[in-house]
Amino acid sequence: MVRLRVLDILKEQNHTKYWLYKQMNLSYQNFNRMVTNQTNSIRFENLDALSRILNCPIGDLFEKTDS
Repeated sequence: MVRLRVLDILKEQNHTKYWLYKQMNLSYQNFNRMVTNQTNSIRFENLDALSRILNCPIGDLFEKTDS
């Protein structure tokens, strides 16, 4: 399974989830589902925005898990 590491990256960069939410153009419900890994799909434009805002390669947004 693949997991989005957004919350980990935010912690590493000393940013809050609210800070990122204000940068993204999403409803809070959709944003929260995405960053807490409660969704089955993510739009490419959202991945691009996350990568740009967090200043990291898209590959760094993901990690493979055993579950």
